Amino acid sequence: MVHGVTGLSRRSTVLVGVLATLALTALSIAALGFLPPRQTGLFAGRAGCSVPGLAGAVVDVTATDMGGPMMGAMRLTSDRATVAHGRVSFLVTNAGRYTHEMVILPLPGTGTAGTRPVGGDGKIDETGSLGEASASCAEGAGQGILPRTVGWLSLDLAPGRYELVCNFPGHYSSGMYTQLTVT
Repeated sequence: MVHGVTGLSRRSTVLVGVLATLALTALSIAALGFLPPRQTGLFAGRAGCSVPGLAGAVVDVTATDMGGPMMGAMRLTSDRATVAHGRVSFLVTNAGRYTHEMVILPLPGTGTAGTRPVGGDGKIDETGSLGEASASCAEGAGQGILPRTVGWLSLDLAPGRYELVCNFPGHYSSGMYTQLTVT
């Protein structure tokens, strides 16, 4: 009979644990209804930035990283791979934890994104750059786009292939590049 009582106690303990988990889950879901809606997507990171109307085709670029010691998990992504030649604006959202930038470089010949040599300073050669978005809440060059803010750049692009990069030390080699084709 002692084994039967112990068995009931274990079953009761498991049942109480399951019921407590369900109750806490229901309470957590109900509590979410009282929180303000969470912004997601491109507009979540603007944090007080006033972005003007951007001219021409707008390319949304997002800089992301894992933060902490996971520097190898960085990306620079674009909402499109191709855009028509002419006036092009880049809206760069820093959705990461580190400061980032976006530099536009023509891709030579048959070159592909991510294959430029990285120097001892952890950066690539920016010779031939067409411009950069590296100012928080502003257009053009600056000290970097701070986390949860945006920067932008507008310029005229000729047909060709371009590489968009973050050239802060170690960022390019960690995966912060993407290719854009201008037709």
